[in-house]
Parts: sequence; C-alpha cells; structure tokens
Amino acid sequence: MTVAPWPSTDTSTTCEHCGAYVSERFCRVYGDNNDRAHRCGDCDSYRRLTRGSAAGVDVGIPDPETAVGHHGGEPDV
Repeated sequence: MTVAPWPSTDTSTTCEHCGAYVSERFCRVYGDNNDRAHRCGDCDSYRRLTRGSAAGVDVGIPDPETAVGHHGGEPDV
C-alpha cells in the first residue's frame, strides 16, 4: 500500500462558532495555526473572514450576528 505525502482531502470539519460544515481547504487558508475555523461563511461576512475572524482574531468590522442592521442583528428602521 502506498501512502500519499499530502493530507487527505475527503475529511471534513465544522465551524467552531456555528457548527456548519467547512472544508479542510477553508480551514487551511482562513483558519488558525491548527487549521481550525472559528467562524465561517454561514455565521460571518467574507470581509471579516478574510481579515482574520475565521482564525479567531478580533477584527474592527462589526459582527453580522450582533451589529444592528448587519445580516442578522435587528433590521434598520
């Protein structure tokens, strides 16, 4: 049996914040140093994810789950 020198691509993981499926590639690219995703596209905005929220970094952009009028907070009136 031959063992591939790269990690398997058929295993999956979940977002540590909301439990949604995230691919290993997403975790490798956006996650922390242990390839864990703290936030994902289901619970955060792309803008925040690309600035570090997926790696568990606090970012200055309002969180869409808690900020008023941002994809999940109370709607603008």
